[in-house]
Amino acid sequence: MNDALDCNKMANIKIFSGSSHPDLSQKIADCLGLELGKVVTEKFSNQETRVEIGESVRGEDVYIVQSGCGKINDNLMELLFMINACKIASASRVTAVIPCFPYARQDKKDKSRAPISANLVANMLSVSGVDHIISIDLHSSQIQGFLDIPVDNLYAEPAVLKWIKENIPEWKNCIIVSPDAGGAKRVTSIADRLNVDFALIHKERKKANEVDHMVLVGDVTDRVSILVDDMADTCGTICHAAEKLISAGATKVYAILTHGIFSGSAISRINNACFEAVVVTNTIPQDEKMKDCSKIQVIDISMILAETIRRTHNGESVSYLFSHVPL
Repeated sequence: MNDALDCNKMANIKIFSGSSHPDLSQKIADCLGLELGKVVTEKFSNQETRVEIGESVRGEDVYIVQSGCGKINDNLMELLFMINACKIASASRVTAVIPCFPYARQDKKDKSRAPISANLVANMLSVSGVDHIISIDLHSSQIQGFLDIPVDNLYAEPAVLKWIKENIPEWKNCIIVSPDAGGAKRVTSIADRLNVDFALIHKERKKANEVDHMVLVGDVTDRVSILVDDMADTCGTICHAAEKLISAGATKVYAILTHGIFSGSAISRINNACFEAVVVTNTIPQDEKMKDCSKIQVIDISMILAETIRRTHNGESVSYLFSHVPL
């Protein structure tokens, strides 16, 4: 992507940052050669959220960057208020850039009397007036079907492939491993692109966030194993999976995850586990986590989001970005 973007082509565009990830928002703006728009986000004394857009958005193409991390409920409400504020201030189009979609794991009714929370979040976004959503590696792609507006679900895969080739010398003799059966499609795609083998681990859960039993399907003996998943929360699954791979004869284990949530005792688990590196994208802020864990490395995906915004604004196709990293 050309750094000196045509100023005429990037007219009538505004980018605003929510409170969840200002660093990523700034990087996106820098890639596009734009300044972040002025916005005030704060709490009233009774803890209600106050949002005020600090400049005119009339007739503008507005992009609001807010990831589903940190204080998730507060950040979600803030995003809804920012969308609504821009819509009623006569913005021509409002796009929500949500790198990590909130409540994405609650996408189906898995128990009696359980809500489908991801569907409710999608409905709330629709009602707020958003015209378009950009996200990265949705936990399940059917979330796109919860919305009647365009959803661009980008993939971290091209950036992951680039990282593997640049940082793992033995990548031609590696094996890509899914820590659960649900991620089989993701790992087979990466394994095909690298022309290597894949394996998967079947896990049985007795209750949420706790893994009971694991079975490895595939041969990892004397090979570098790369665990790939879309997100890691408490890291119980990937740490157990790493132990399983080492005991099955793997020489080294890497973990590559799109969304590094790392809640609870995740960091201490990673520090005690046998990973060479745990690689995540910056859809969620990782600066504090990296201070506590030297194994965490970050792939910057701001360029992918910036190029998607540029192409969307100019009415160009974004499908190129599904398989390529922007230059």
